[in-house]
Amino acid sequence: MISFELSVEDLADTRFAISPLAETVFSLRVLREPGLHVVHLPWRRAVLAKLGAADTGLLMGLVGEKLALPDFLTPRPETFAPAFGEELAIVRRAAPALVRRDLVAALAPGPIPADDASAARFRDTACELLQRYWELAIRPDWPRMRLVLEADMTYRARRLAIGGARLLFADMHPNLRWHEGVLHIAKMIGRHHVAASGRGLLLTPSVFAHKPAPPVHPEEPPSLVYPSRAVATLWAPAPVPDEGALAELLGAPRARLLRLLAEPLPTVELARRLRVTASAVSQHLRVLHATGLVTRARQGRQVLYRRSTLGDHLTDPFGPHA
Repeated sequence: MISFELSVEDLADTRFAISPLAETVFSLRVLREPGLHVVHLPWRRAVLAKLGAADTGLLMGLVGEKLALPDFLTPRPETFAPAFGEELAIVRRAAPALVRRDLVAALAPGPIPADDASAARFRDTACELLQRYWELAIRPDWPRMRLVLEADMTYRARRLAIGGARLLFADMHPNLRWHEGVLHIAKMIGRHHVAASGRGLLLTPSVFAHKPAPPVHPEEPPSLVYPSRAVATLWAPAPVPDEGALAELLGAPRARLLRLLAEPLPTVELARRLRVTASAVSQHLRVLHATGLVTRARQGRQVLYRRSTLGDHLTDPFGPHA
């Protein structure tokens, strides 16, 4: 059992963050133990097919026998949504003594670097591995993951606003219990009580965490990586756009016009392609421009029209957009 004692001031300083590095590190548990999160099996198969055997073995070596992770690999995010490179830079600066402390706490009784020099080499090797692994395994799907994480935080923030800490933690995970100002986290390797003492509480949702995960070492500030909601939707096939829905919304002429405007075109060319008069096209373009679905720019004597970002989203809601 690990517990966090939170004062009123600590609750006032409770905040959320998104950590691409934490997601990268926590996904290593799924590589090592696929049964933890069966929903991620398609992702796991795809990643293992890309990883070499040597990298796979080294990455899994960062996870302890009891699936503990060294705290120095998941530094406390300093902002709401730091970039992966910003977080990894913090890990690269971790003091060798801190690295050894966290490796002893997470990986023992496995092999531990014997001195500061070997701990520094371990840290640097881990950073290089995680950089390559992020690019291959996490970064391609990070925009989708982030949407799931942000939706979870919106839900949690509403729970906190409506019912305070008790409601916030009530359905976060069965291992969590809030009682008289103390957050109890059951089924942990560690057995310690941490007084926040003005440091607040950091909450980080994760698509790869299978249960709440506080820092392994009791000297770390109170923070909690917890399982995000709606993870099952992450790897579901993208819905196929309904071609008829846009016409029902805008009318068939404007829907056809909007689809043509993936490239800049003048009124005359649009009229030719649609086999209608230029005046009819101009009327529809005025409406589409007034609603923000198309943009226009003058090129010589012509005015060129093109779909706006909003128009792109409306035309292909499930495609990639800037």
